[in-house]
Amino acid sequence: MPATQQSVYAPLAEIVRSGLREGVHFGTVVGLTASGEVAYARGDIQAPMFPRSSAKPFQALASLRAGAPIAGAQIAIAAGSHNGEQIHTTLAEKMLAESGLTPDALGCPTDWPLGPQARRELTIAGGEPTRLHMNCSGKHAAMLGACVAQGWDTATYLAPDHPLQRMVRATLEEKCGEPIAHTAVDGCGAPQLAVSLIGLARGIQAMVRSPEDSHEAAVVRAMRDFPEYVAGEGRDDTTLMRRMPGVISKIGAEGVIVVAAPTGETVAVKMSDGDPKARSRTMVGLTALRALGVDITPVEDMLSAPVLGGGEPVGEIRPIAE
Repeated sequence: MPATQQSVYAPLAEIVRSGLREGVHFGTVVGLTASGEVAYARGDIQAPMFPRSSAKPFQALASLRAGAPIAGAQIAIAAGSHNGEQIHTTLAEKMLAESGLTPDALGCPTDWPLGPQARRELTIAGGEPTRLHMNCSGKHAAMLGACVAQGWDTATYLAPDHPLQRMVRATLEEKCGEPIAHTAVDGCGAPQLAVSLIGLARGIQAMVRSPEDSHEAAVVRAMRDFPEYVAGEGRDDTTLMRRMPGVISKIGAEGVIVVAAPTGETVAVKMSDGDPKARSRTMVGLTALRALGVDITPVEDMLSAPVLGGGEPVGEIRPIAE
């Protein structure tokens, strides 16, 4: 019998307007203890799903393993989905130049900045969407840097059978501890690899717990040290990592987020409706993190969001108790 929404997803957040439940966000969430045991689970955590940009830390790791000449903020933007602010486009272009490439080498599509403020500024200035503004340009610049370092073809670096993409696949399977369930094309043109939600959580936890001198630790350290390059101003990833030093957070499209505490507790979330306004996944993830015993006091205000009526708060979006 095929899986139904009721069997795969659980009610995780509710929208309450003037005392009446107006809607429900369904999804799946898993929480791992510092030792890797499943201590929190709602919905089918074994079902295949696309991590989307939550897989970028693994892709950055693969680029590092392949010899990409990146460090510090460059690793952070390789693992990030940036706003398209000036600091982001400048760094991505610098990464390309250091490998002897120009933005024309990027295989991602042209796009407007993901950040509203950056988009407004570019529009007011009469600018046009570019590949550098696309939120994945840092990841692509790192991939291209790896290809140059290895002498691999840069024109076909997004093909699933390209040596770099084979390395990305092997890296995900190694860290997540399971075979790839399905291969698709992501919004940026790179291969998107399906794993289970628990696999995603285990993979990020494995990176957090890696030796300090490893490539994994370099990715985690860069995300912690340069959160503004993982996302940007006004974005949940950057806010969480700034307010909770040592935490790493990575949102993915279609309702995904993975968050890991410095002590190893890790949660992963997938909202079934894609969470288009990014209003429920973070509060669901933080609720799971708190259930694991992690102190989330610095971000308690992110456990709910106001529902407005006539421009004034008349209700809230909030997690649904288990």
